[in-house]
Amino acid sequence: MPELPEVETVRRGLEPAMIGARIVGLDQRRPDLRFPFPDRFSERLTGREILALGRRAKYLLADLDDSSVLVMHLGMSGSFRVEDMGAAKALASCGAPSKNAAHDHVVFTLSTGARIVYNDPRRFGFMQLLARHELADHPLFRALGVEPLGNELDGAVLARLFTGKTTPLKAALLDQSLIAGLGNIYVCEALHRAGLSPRRAAGSLACKDGRPTQGARLLAKMIREVLEEAVAAGGSSLRDHRQTNGALGYFQHNFRVYDRELSPCPTPECGGVIRRITQSGRSTYFCGVCQR
Repeated sequence: MPELPEVETVRRGLEPAMIGARIVGLDQRRPDLRFPFPDRFSERLTGREILALGRRAKYLLADLDDSSVLVMHLGMSGSFRVEDMGAAKALASCGAPSKNAAHDHVVFTLSTGARIVYNDPRRFGFMQLLARHELADHPLFRALGVEPLGNELDGAVLARLFTGKTTPLKAALLDQSLIAGLGNIYVCEALHRAGLSPRRAAGSLACKDGRPTQGARLLAKMIREVLEEAVAAGGSSLRDHRQTNGALGYFQHNFRVYDRELSPCPTPECGGVIRRITQSGRSTYFCGVCQR
C-alpha cells in the first residue's frame, strides 16, 4: 500500500491537471470499489470546478466549487493516469498502471481536454463525496492525528503524545490516531537516523515533567527529513508505486535499514548489522548497536 510520500507524490502530479479545471464528464464504470460509490456520483460531480487538491494522511482531497470535497484513497493497487486527449499520451501516473482497460473504473473528462483515469485491479481504493464543513468530524478523519509533514510536529508534540505510554516506540509512531500517515518503511528509516530503538517504550521520549527529551526532538526532525527526501525522490518503488511521470520512485535506493537484513549498519564506526524482528505483525528493521 502506498505510504504518505507516495500519496503526496501523486497529489503533486495531479495538481497541475486538476486545479482550475471543470469536470465536464464522468464515466463511472462499476457501482463500487472497496465501498459503493456515493448516490448520483457522476451527476453530482459533472459541472463542478476543482478549486484545490490537498492531502490528509493518505487521502487525496479535491475541493469543489459547491463546498463539497471529493475524497480519494488509492488502496493497495489504485493509480491515476492523466491523459492529454490531443496527444493521446499519459502525462501522470501513480501506482503501477494496469494495461487492462477492464480495471479503468472511473474516468474524469476535464474542461482542459485532459482525462484522469482511475485504475484499480484489486479495487481496495475508494471515492467519497463529503461536505467540507463535515470533513473533520467524518469517521474517516475525526480520529486522525498530527500531520507529520505539517508545522505542528516537533519534539514537544511527540512528548505530549507519548507521555505515559509503555507501548513500543514503533507501534506508537504507526498509531494513526497519534500521527496520521506514517507507515512501516519510513518509521524504520526515521528511527535509525535518530538512533532510537523501535522496541523502547514510547513514553521514554518524555521527561518526568512532560518536556521532550533530546531523542524526541531529533526524532521529529528525522521524520520530516525522511518524508521530505522520499517525496523529492518520487517515493519508494517496491511493488506498485511509480512517480507521477510514470517513472519508478527511487527512495528505496536510499534505505538505510528497511529490507536490508544482515547488511552492515551504515552508521559510521557502528560495526553493527541490520536485524529484522516482527512487531504487531509487521517487519521491523533496525541496528541493535547504534539504536538504543
